[in-house]
Amino acid sequence: MDDNSQKPMAAPSLACPGATGNVAPPDGPGADAKPKGIALYHDMRVEEDFTKCATRIFSILKKAAATSPGAPRYLYLDIQGHRNSAGGYDADAFEIIQDFLLGFLGPYLTEISTPLYQARNPEPQREDIPDVLNIRDPGREHAYDHRELRVRNRDSHPDQRRSRPPVRAIADYLGLDEPICLICWQAPVERAHVVPESLGGSNDVRNFALLCPRHHREAPDVADAEAFWSWVDYACERDGHMKWEGVLPEMLAKAELVGLHIETSGPVRKSLRHFDRVRDELVRHYGWCPEDFAGGYHWGALMDEFHTVMDAATSTHFNVAKKASTEAWAFEVARRRLRDGAAEHWTSC
Repeated sequence: MDDNSQKPMAAPSLACPGATGNVAPPDGPGADAKPKGIALYHDMRVEEDFTKCATRIFSILKKAAATSPGAPRYLYLDIQGHRNSAGGYDADAFEIIQDFLLGFLGPYLTEISTPLYQARNPEPQREDIPDVLNIRDPGREHAYDHRELRVRNRDSHPDQRRSRPPVRAIADYLGLDEPICLICWQAPVERAHVVPESLGGSNDVRNFALLCPRHHREAPDVADAEAFWSWVDYACERDGHMKWEGVLPEMLAKAELVGLHIETSGPVRKSLRHFDRVRDELVRHYGWCPEDFAGGYHWGALMDEFHTVMDAATSTHFNVAKKASTEAWAFEVARRRLRDGAAEHWTSC
């Protein structure tokens, strides 16, 4: 695609991330004689990593191609957070902007607009979009080192400041107009460390989220920053309906008229018992199946690994000794450690 920075084009104002809508392509005179284009908008939120962002953009593209086949497609990408120590975009965001959009999706779009460039496809837009998006990570560079259980910060060169940044500074980094909870959009908010200070987390603005008191007390206290952000993303899906509490029914009806369906109810939490909450999170967030909860020797070995992970790579916060999110992460890491051990055993036999 040709980089065209001479004619910057503002992204249309869409009501929510991931929405699609019909817009006239900005081709000037004669545009009425051409098929209407469709605008695809995605906001790469701070909690999204490369895989989540790429998968969601691809899903939007596939839906647009199915609902409006042959229509010119214009992709608009915004990015919140995802900054490195030099102030530029971090590896995940840069890979989305440069490699995924230009290198992979470019042929299936008419135009791409990102914070770094606006590029127009010099060739006719292709319609032979792959059925499935396969993302491979052979070097496991995006996976947590579950063997060594080291701290993994998202920021490799954190600011060494001693005091916590102001709430306003965190909101600006997260792309929030005002300080609200990332998950439910409620206020007031608290500053939540991504990696706790007790585990080696910094006071860099990139190591903070803004969460309401409820979600702050539910968030995991673990050594892996990406696990924390993955939990925020999961909680956004689980509790996203809370964002619309108090919205007038007339507003919801207007959104439906322009093709925006807003979920106003979420999954029912069946039990208040601690392990039931852990189990629910293992199933919903980490994809565990009944076999993973099997008893016998397997469960005893899993519990041994679980306690190893809890002791080495988790912390406590608010004097909350038990957090479902922390323990679910520890179980998932323990399962990976156990699988690696089994694989090594059979390899050596």
